[in-house]
Amino acid sequence: MIMLWNRKEVFVGNSLQKFNETRNILVSNRIKYSYRVVDTTGSESRGRTGHFGMNMDYLKTYYIYVHRKDYDKASALLGS
Repeated sequence: MIMLWNRKEVFVGNSLQKFNETRNILVSNRIKYSYRVVDTTGSESRGRTGHFGMNMDYLKTYYIYVHRKDYDKASALLGS
């Protein structure tokens, strides 16, 4: 089980495409992972103004974590 104290970050970025590519690599190599998606816009500002003038590529930040024991293998596969 991947918990806060036994995980390491293998991906952080704003690209949904790269996020999905990273997940596919981990799945195909049977490496368990967890992920987190952070919305970088405040919900209070979106209510009235929407996303006008904001670069849509930077609205979310994606994080992928693997167990510490799998970190070296995952890093080698991902080229990081």
